[in-house]
Amino acid sequence: MTTGAPTSPYTARPRRSRLRRYLPLAIAAWLVLEIWLLTLVADAAGGPAVFLLLVAGVVAGSVVIKRAGRRAFRNLNEALQRGGSPQRGGGNGLTMLAGLLLFIPGLVSDAAGLLLLLPPVQKAVSRFTENTLEKRLRAAAPGSLGDVFQQARMHRPDGKVVPGEVIREDGHRGPDEQRPPLTR
Repeated sequence: MTTGAPTSPYTARPRRSRLRRYLPLAIAAWLVLEIWLLTLVADAAGGPAVFLLLVAGVVAGSVVIKRAGRRAFRNLNEALQRGGSPQRGGGNGLTMLAGLLLFIPGLVSDAAGLLLLLPPVQKAVSRFTENTLEKRLRAAAPGSLGDVFQQARMHRPDGKVVPGEVIREDGHRGPDEQRPPLTR
């Protein structure tokens, strides 16, 4: 007979994050709200009016997504022709999100998409997102995604990769001795 702490047949699962816990509830509440609003509008204006609203949202969303995609592709092409990197920001991602919200059937998503098309709202959302992401990356534990970027800066500050091989003073090449030397 062995002595020791009794083990439980139930292992302790890690706690779920708030997002994973409440996201399904938020999506269900959003769907119920969308359906409820559509039925209210259908009672007030009729079924064909609701159908036209939904079709108009899909058409407007696809136009906004297409326009933002073209702008992003044009900016990328211009940056590559200049030999530089693409500009950060520009609002194309948030404009595409606005188009996606317009594309999704529903009145609340359409209102959110229309709000996100306004430049002051885009700037506020962009600033909030950047600050939140930056704060989370700084608070990330060592060995996580936030630490990866820091390590990359420490080891290769100029971003150059130099091909080479390390040979010890005793002449031993290591576990992969069969590898031929690097050539140009």
